[in-house]
Amino acid sequence: MSNVFSFRKGDAPLLVSVPHDGCRLPPEVSERLTPAGMLLPDTDWHVAELYDFVPELGASLQVANYSRYVVDLNRPASDEALYAGQVQTGLCPTQTFAGDAIYATGGVSADEAAQRVEKYWRPYHDHLRATLDALRKRHGFALLWEAHSIASVVPRLFAGELPELNIGTNGGLSCGPALESAIVARAAASPYSHVLNDRFQGGFITRHYGDPDKHVHAVQLEIAQRVYMDEASCTFEAPKAARLRATLRQMLESFMQISRQRV
Repeated sequence: MSNVFSFRKGDAPLLVSVPHDGCRLPPEVSERLTPAGMLLPDTDWHVAELYDFVPELGASLQVANYSRYVVDLNRPASDEALYAGQVQTGLCPTQTFAGDAIYATGGVSADEAAQRVEKYWRPYHDHLRATLDALRKRHGFALLWEAHSIASVVPRLFAGELPELNIGTNGGLSCGPALESAIVARAAASPYSHVLNDRFQGGFITRHYGDPDKHVHAVQLEIAQRVYMDEASCTFEAPKAARLRATLRQMLESFMQISRQRV
């Protein structure tokens, strides 16, 4: 297995992908980072721990090991913009979400970015594709859940405070309507605020792999970090997380149940 990610295989038609929880930095990157960059402030903190119940559902779980500052697995290898007219964080970021420099000297050359794509980005995506293909072959369909989190307030990226659960299906293009409705209904019945296809509609992974016409359904959930951790210290708060896990489990179970009925 590649050291780029960890993977737990399940028997259910669902794959949960966690591309931004990783904190590893290769020496050739870490030695060039600023103090602000070394803090890795834009990590999706504790998301793999938050979803540690996924194997209990029989689903597969793929978790990135390396920081998004090495290469952002949820951006296209071509580094095309995902959101027109908004700040783009990039394939190999050179600024934090707050706008601070990540590198003390220089940035990331085109050659270096290409090398990072081959070494870190491509193995993650090759395995995603192979897993989804195997799930579709076995079950007749495949489900992909993109698990993310972000600070509740990031003025450079969005105005005000983010809703707690931010569901993205690329405007309904990456997931069938019955599945989308089932997930949104679970969010609406939860104690959390939620929104569908607002600021976060799904990144590259959701958009690239979600293809309802070919029986692959992809959803991204961006969670405001205040729901399960102390944002000031980045400390995981177990009581908050336990409450959130109950909702996440219900959302994933609905995703799988409706899929079996409608796909």
